[in-house]
Amino acid sequence: MQHAAGHPTDHPADNHDVIEVRGARENNLADISLDIPKRRLTVFTGVSGSGKSSLVFGTIAAESQRMINETYTAFVQSFMPSQGRPDVDALHNLSAAIIVDQERMGANARSTVGTATDAFTMLRILFSRLGSPHIGGATAFSFNAPEGMCPECEGLGRVSAIDIDELVDRDLSLNEGAISAPNFGVDSWYWQAFVQSGLLDPDKKIRDYTEAELADFLHKEATKIKTGSMNITYEGLVVKVQRLMLSKDRESMQPHIRAYVDRIATFATCGGCHGSRLSPAALSVTLAGRTIAECAGMQISDLVAFVDKIEDPSVGPLLLVLRDTLNSLVEIGLGYLSLDRESGTLSGGESQRVKMVRHLGSSLSDVTYVFDEPTVGLHPHDIARMNDLLLRLRDKGNTVLVVEHKPEVIRIADHVVDLGPGAGTNGGNLCYTGDFAGLAASDTLTGRHLGHRARLRPTPRAATGQVQIRGANTHNLDNVDVDVPLGVLTVVTGVAGSGKSSLIHGSLSKRPDVIVVDQSAIRGSRRSNPATYTGLLDPIRTAFAKANGVKAALFSANSEGACPTCKGIGLVYTDLAMMAGVASVCEDCEGRRFTAQVLAHKLDGRSISDVLAMSIAEAHDFLKVPAGRRILDRLVDVGLGYLSLGQPLTTLSGGERQRLKLAIRMAEKGSTYILDEPTTGLHLADVDQLLGLLDRLVDDGNTVVVIEHHQAVMAHADWIIDLGPGAGHDGGRVVFTGTPAELVRRGDTVTARHLREYVTS
Repeated sequence: MQHAAGHPTDHPADNHDVIEVRGARENNLADISLDIPKRRLTVFTGVSGSGKSSLVFGTIAAESQRMINETYTAFVQSFMPSQGRPDVDALHNLSAAIIVDQERMGANARSTVGTATDAFTMLRILFSRLGSPHIGGATAFSFNAPEGMCPECEGLGRVSAIDIDELVDRDLSLNEGAISAPNFGVDSWYWQAFVQSGLLDPDKKIRDYTEAELADFLHKEATKIKTGSMNITYEGLVVKVQRLMLSKDRESMQPHIRAYVDRIATFATCGGCHGSRLSPAALSVTLAGRTIAECAGMQISDLVAFVDKIEDPSVGPLLLVLRDTLNSLVEIGLGYLSLDRESGTLSGGESQRVKMVRHLGSSLSDVTYVFDEPTVGLHPHDIARMNDLLLRLRDKGNTVLVVEHKPEVIRIADHVVDLGPGAGTNGGNLCYTGDFAGLAASDTLTGRHLGHRARLRPTPRAATGQVQIRGANTHNLDNVDVDVPLGVLTVVTGVAGSGKSSLIHGSLSKRPDVIVVDQSAIRGSRRSNPATYTGLLDPIRTAFAKANGVKAALFSANSEGACPTCKGIGLVYTDLAMMAGVASVCEDCEGRRFTAQVLAHKLDGRSISDVLAMSIAEAHDFLKVPAGRRILDRLVDVGLGYLSLGQPLTTLSGGERQRLKLAIRMAEKGSTYILDEPTTGLHLADVDQLLGLLDRLVDDGNTVVVIEHHQAVMAHADWIIDLGPGAGHDGGRVVFTGTPAELVRRGDTVTARHLREYVTS
């Protein structure tokens, strides 16, 4: 490991100015020990899969949160998520850790930017005190309270109509499976509530129900019913489906639920409140000529100007906090949002920045803040503002730990920890600790790439045609007309909120032969892994079956061959009631997931468990089956050769999941690929490999359109479409189209200035 000059490798045990990590072995960490300075900004670097998240999130933050949880009573702990102790010998001098990650905010349709930041709460108090006419307290303006919500849509802002004939087959009885909704099949928990209610004949066809029976079956409000020795809460099918499915945020639904909801329901803006969610009384109140709904619908940067005009000593302290919160949202690059924007519609980067706002106003100090790539979704123009916020948190006396790839963020660090040298089993080692200057001078992969620049193409590829977009007006787009060239690599740029996603996803992604690889989460249980998700397990199972003359089903950990003790998971989860649950390696199969009989069957000397433990790169050399080799080729192409075939999807980073999805979509028949920030989670060294992959897609005759902020991808493009000039209503226009060289030479946009600086530095 390389150190900056004068950087000590050890500290006395009583040094409380450092977090001491000793013998960290979580995931792929190679028994590493290091000291991290407290009340400083430390950036963790390294290729994807090098162990950054395992050290920062899986070890330091996890142990801090586990120790805090242990201070609560066993009763309180029973309501908390169970956390096992990280695999580390010792951690000293930890402070309370606050994780600010990219997990999308709650799927609750009642959560908005305003409720998540408390800005709407403060606005409600303001209207209850100063609004005219006076109608009551702050809850009279809450769409989540009975007195404030619109009675027609119950505070959701939209109403849904259900097509009963899509929900129910009237020619069948309950026992014959009349209900088509997912999780309502015969013998399911929900189905039993209808059958055991005593209100309905389970053998009677729905078509033959009386009017009263049909009303009970479909529309009865929640009612307590005694069935034998049990009390159950019965509610009609439409009422239950409305509650379980239609009141959820669409983006958070599992794909099959979302597809079903799209089939059975139509949504429309509520006619009673016109989407504002509020009661007529709440909408009758004005303050400085505006209703609270108008304020919540304003772009936040405009709302700042509105709130600044309000002056009243009786609410002075409240106005101060509200202004600080709104100004922080603008400063962090979210001024284009509105307070009524649903939280579930925010991207991962936007969610992380909204969470940041909560902490900027906190008076806590000596806290450890942990960030996961806070620059995701940010234009280079906005990264400087993000850096200012990270430094402000540090200057309040906090320890700030940041996992990041962008050189602009690494440069401001007081201390850098570089992990690697590679990924997976080739990672987990300390390559460098010290300051930025030392890293830049080091011979590490990160150090060598800090000054690396992608160059402009001397001769961009010529388009083979074009797709015309005319009058695009989704969200903030201002009737945009633009031509997207075919057969080349086009990069769509612009600050966050300028309209990039609205233009491409709103106008291009719905065309035939378009393959979209976006940042939506991969949904998979702890049983899902790269082998099952990509379909690679099928040719592997077939090869084992053929080599041994047995059934292919034996080689599925979800089927016949699974170890009966752990049911094919390899771990046994023990619920300790009031104490934290424990996951331990299954003693019967020793974590290998299959029965001893199945493990006795070999393919070229390897058991099925041995093959699933292989990395994708190893399996590529081992597996001779053409169908399997094609899948493995694509996984290696997208830079995932270090992952093991059997690694649970739940342990993959966001960047790894994105590239796994890309590997699958590359097999589909299409002619246009749309990628949304594919550099997310990629180390500087991996960006070159991604550029090579994009080139191959284009050279194979495809059109590739990339929404991206990374200057290397911009420089490598054949064509650029730049949106702006700003965000929200200051954006939504095409401010440049042409080659990157033209943008650098004559462009006068924010993107042009940053790309010019990038290629000339």
